[in-house]
Amino acid sequence: MPENPSFARDYAEVSDVRAFQPERIAELSRARRRREQLLPADGRLMIVAADHPARGANGVGARPMAMASRTELLDRLRVALADPGVDGLLGSADIIEDLTLMGALEGKVVFGSMNRGGLQGASFELDDRFTGYDAQAIADANLDGGKFLTRIALDDPGTLPTLTASAQAISELSARRLVAMIEPFWSRWVDGKVVHDLTAEGVIKSVNVAQALGRTTAYTWLKVPVVEGMERVMEATTLPTVLLGGDPVTSPEETFATWQKALALPSVRGLTVGRTLLYPPDDDVAGAVRTAASLVH
Repeated sequence: MPENPSFARDYAEVSDVRAFQPERIAELSRARRRREQLLPADGRLMIVAADHPARGANGVGARPMAMASRTELLDRLRVALADPGVDGLLGSADIIEDLTLMGALEGKVVFGSMNRGGLQGASFELDDRFTGYDAQAIADANLDGGKFLTRIALDDPGTLPTLTASAQAISELSARRLVAMIEPFWSRWVDGKVVHDLTAEGVIKSVNVAQALGRTTAYTWLKVPVVEGMERVMEATTLPTVLLGGDPVTSPEETFATWQKALALPSVRGLTVGRTLLYPPDDDVAGAVRTAASLVH
């Protein structure tokens, strides 16, 4: 943690600041040291994602409550962010503010999570309301952009308000020259659960819809899964694209090999990965992050 008396020394002090000096959060956010350029010299970003609990998604693999402990999650995030190959964080306001208080986001790229209303397993999951940051809050918090999940399901009327809100977010972020990172999926209901179409065709359809949203696409980035036929997927867009990690379903070695191949494709600008790196099978966060960062940079 950077040596600065304004930063909290431990989690007890973070709690005390929230109770007695909440204005310090905004002060440190405005004073946070940002990069002069979003992209480093090699044109790639390695971003750690940590907005899953805000949607009620605490599970990692066979561990349904892996992300339940906030202090453990923050510990893992601080280890990841300390790696020089990690460019920044994608998170909900609570996590971003905790890490800001501890000085862990100095010199990092930070994206605020905007819609977490589509709680995992809810009957209204696809009516994914924007319950987090809005564009003005992202600007006020001195962040670099906003990210939002946009699941497109032809069998659910909740898709329409989600699409409308996503388009509005893109327009409002671009008006402030802030990145709008949209994470689209072509989805459907199967036996009471939302299932994503992870074929190349399904991802291409989601990309085609997502990249046309908003009054301008000048500041729109995509966040897409790595699937079979990734070459075809990336032929569907010219927008800067980061690859998402998702909940790990293969061995770390297989996952890293898949990422490495996809990172070589045109328009791919890096990785945005959370659970795979923060909760690896051997719990070696530093090692998993180091390997992923070496693939990006």
